[in-house]
Amino acid sequence: MAHGPSRSVACGIFPDQGTNPCLLNRQADSQPLRHQGSPLIRSSHVKRDLPDRDTQALLSTTQAMELRRRDYRVERPLLNQEQLEELGSQTSATGTLQWRTWFQCSHARARALLLQYFPVLAWLPQYPVRDWLLGDLLSGLSVAIMQLPQGLAYALLAGLPPVFGLYSSFYPVFIYFLFGTSRHISVGTFAVMSVMVGSVTESLAPDEAFLQALNSTVNVTARDAARVQAASTLSVLVGLFQVGLGLVHFGFVVTYLSEPLVRAYTTAASVQVFVSQLKYVFGLHLSSRSGPLSLIYTVLEVCWKLPQTVVGTMVTAVVAGVVLLLVKLLNDKLRRQLPMPLPGELLTLIGATGISYGVGLQHRFGVDVVGKIPARLLPPVAPSPQLFARLVGNAFAIAVVGFAIAISLGKIFALRHGYRVDSNQCFPVSCSMSRSLVQESTGGNTQVAGAISSLFILIIIVKLGELFQDLPKAVLAAAIIVNLKGMLMQFTDICSLWKANRVDLLIWLVTFVATILLNLDLGLAVAVVFSLLLVVVRTQLPHYSVLGQVPDTDIYRDVAEYSEAREVPGVKVFRSSATVYFANAELYSDTLKQKCGVNVDHLISQKKKLLRKQELKLKRLQKENKLPKQAAASKGTSISINVNTSVIDIESNDVEGSKAKQVSTGTELEGIAASGQEDAKAPDMSSLKTLGLPQPDFHSLILDLSSLSFVDTVCLKSLKNIFRDFREIEVEVYMAACHSPVVTQLEAGHFFDASITKQHLFASVHDAVIFALQHPRSSPVNPVLVTKL
Repeated sequence: MAHGPSRSVACGIFPDQGTNPCLLNRQADSQPLRHQGSPLIRSSHVKRDLPDRDTQALLSTTQAMELRRRDYRVERPLLNQEQLEELGSQTSATGTLQWRTWFQCSHARARALLLQYFPVLAWLPQYPVRDWLLGDLLSGLSVAIMQLPQGLAYALLAGLPPVFGLYSSFYPVFIYFLFGTSRHISVGTFAVMSVMVGSVTESLAPDEAFLQALNSTVNVTARDAARVQAASTLSVLVGLFQVGLGLVHFGFVVTYLSEPLVRAYTTAASVQVFVSQLKYVFGLHLSSRSGPLSLIYTVLEVCWKLPQTVVGTMVTAVVAGVVLLLVKLLNDKLRRQLPMPLPGELLTLIGATGISYGVGLQHRFGVDVVGKIPARLLPPVAPSPQLFARLVGNAFAIAVVGFAIAISLGKIFALRHGYRVDSNQCFPVSCSMSRSLVQESTGGNTQVAGAISSLFILIIIVKLGELFQDLPKAVLAAAIIVNLKGMLMQFTDICSLWKANRVDLLIWLVTFVATILLNLDLGLAVAVVFSLLLVVVRTQLPHYSVLGQVPDTDIYRDVAEYSEAREVPGVKVFRSSATVYFANAELYSDTLKQKCGVNVDHLISQKKKLLRKQELKLKRLQKENKLPKQAAASKGTSISINVNTSVIDIESNDVEGSKAKQVSTGTELEGIAASGQEDAKAPDMSSLKTLGLPQPDFHSLILDLSSLSFVDTVCLKSLKNIFRDFREIEVEVYMAACHSPVVTQLEAGHFFDASITKQHLFASVHDAVIFALQHPRSSPVNPVLVTKL
C-alpha cells in the first residue's frame, strides 16, 4: 500500500521549544505510514510534572503555569478522513434487522415475553418475606389511612359520588400489582387527573340539564348516574390508549414533556383544583362550565355569588383547613422522631363526621354532606360506545398526562433504589406523589404494600363506608386545598428559572397561561407544540463563532469569548453550535460570509462582471484586428490547481503579432477567463489581484462540523455552495471533526467527488489548521483539484 510522507503533529510546550504553539514535524519519506494493524502514533506518552501543594504555593504564577503546560505530550500523524479510516480500520456496521427477532419462537423468548408483560412473575417468587413483609405491611396501612380521605375528596374533583373515589383506590392497585414495574409509587386517585375527569363529566352532564320542573332543583340521582357513565367510558378509553401506546413502545413520548412543562402544567392544574373547590368551601351552587376561559368565568361567578355564602359551610371548611395545616406542620417538625406521619386527614375526617352527626350540621346550619355510601361493591357496567367520539380527545390527553406523571415519579424512586422502570409498561391510572413518598418512607419495598392498602380500602368499602355519610363536603374540600400546597409552591420556579434559564421560564409561563385560559386538554396541546417549536427556533438561531487557537495548545475557542484565543494567520475557523439542516442552512452560509469579513457574493459578482467585460473587449478587438481563427477560437482556460505542488500551473497560447497594438491585444487576451471549458487553462489575468479586486486576508477556511448530528439534502447543497463560492475568491475550504454517522450520510448523499474528497475532511480542527498552513491555497494532495471560473 502506497502512502505519502507522514507528518507528526506535536502539541504542547516543552523547555527546548520556546513558545511555538504546535509543531509540524515532517518525517522523511523513508518513514511511510504503517500498514493496517500497526500503530501510526510515533510516540504517545503522558508527562505528569505537577508538584505538591506546599511546593506549588512557593512557586510564582508563571512557574506554576509552565508546569501545568507540561502535563502531557502526544505525537501522531496529521490525519485526514481517508487516513483516519485506514488507521482505524473502519468497517461498515452490519446491523441485524429488529423485526426478524419479533417472529422468532423459542422457550427463552416466550418466557421473556411473559415476564415482560407480567413483571409480578419475576419478582414475587424471589420476594424476601423476612426482610420486606413487615415494612410492606406498615407501609400499606399508612397509605390506606391516607387513601381513604383522599379517595373521598378527589371523587368530588371528578364530579362523582365520593364512594367512586374509594373504588379508584381499590381496583387499579391490584392491576398495577400484576403489570407495573415501579415498586414504590402509590397508584390511585390524583388531583390533576381527577380535575381533568371532572371537566369532562361536568361538560357532558351539567347541572342545568337535570333541573326538576317543579322546584328547579337538580335531580342528583340522574345527574350522578350520567356522570358515572361518562367517567367509566372515559376510563376505558384512557386505558385503551395507554395499553396501545405501551404495546407499540410509545414510551418515548414522555421525552417531549420537559420538567418545566410538567411543573407548570401541574401548577396550573392545582389552580384549577383550587377554584373548583370554592363552591364547596362557600356552599355555593355554580353553573357547570368547560372549555376555554371556563376558569375565569367560574372565578367571576364565585365573586358574584359571595353574598350567598353559607356561613356554617365556610366555618367548617376554615376550621378543618386550620387543623390539617397544624398537623402537617407538626409532621414536618417531628419528622425524624415519628415512625410514620400523623394521619391528620383521617383524624380530621373522623372528628368532622362525629361532630356533623352529633350537632346535625346538615339540618341546623345547611352544611352539605357526603350522603349515602353503599356498603358493597357495585357490579361493573359496560361503557357507552356512543360517547367514544366525544371523549377521544380528552382521553388521549388524560392518558399522556397520567403516563407522564407516573413514569416521572417512578423513575425518581427507581434511581433512588437501584432498579429499572419500563416506560412502555401500561399505566391504567396515575399515582399520588404524597402517598408514594409515604409508601417509601414507611418501609415499603414492593407493590405488596399497595396490595395491602387496597385490602384495607376494600374492608372500608364493604363494612365502614356507610359511617362517613354525615361527613361534610367542606371538610373534603379543605383537605384537597391543603394538599395542593406542594404544587402551589411550584410558583417559586419563576424566580429560579429567571436566574437559571429564561427559555425554560418562557415554556413554564406559556404552559401555565395556556392551561389556565384554555383548560387542561387544550393547554397541554399548546404547551407541547410551543416547546417543540421553541426547539426548532433555537436550532434556527444557534451561536456562530470564529475560532482562535488557545496559546500553546491544540484547542480552538471563540475569539469573542476567550481573550487569549488568537486567529491563526491566513486561516479562518468557523463553527456553529447546532446542526445544519434545512431550517438554518441559509443562515449558516450567510453568517459564515459575514463572520469572515469578506463580501463574498459582491466579490464574485464584480469578478464575473470584469471577466465579462474582458471577453466582450476581446471579441471587439478580434473583430477590429481580424485576428487569426486560432486566437479567436481560444476563449480562455480554467485554473488547474494541483494540490501535489505549491505552484499554480498556468499555460496559455502565444499570441502572434509584432505590432504594439497586437502586443497589447495579446496581453488582454491573457487576462480573460472563459467559464465553459473544464480542461482548458486560465490566463493569469483572471486572478483577483490582476483584476484589481480586493483579496481576502486568509487563504484557507475550516468548517468545524463537530456539532453536526445529521445532514439533509439542503445541508449538502449548502456545503457544496460554500466550497464553490470561496474557491471563486481564491480561498480553499476544509472540514474538520465530523462524526462517523455524518460522514456516512455525506457519502450516501454523493457529497464527495473529484473536487471535494475525503482529503478535505480532517480528524480535528488542529489537523486542518496545520495542513492549511503548510499548503496555502495550492495543496499537495491527490487527486488534482480543479476550480472552474
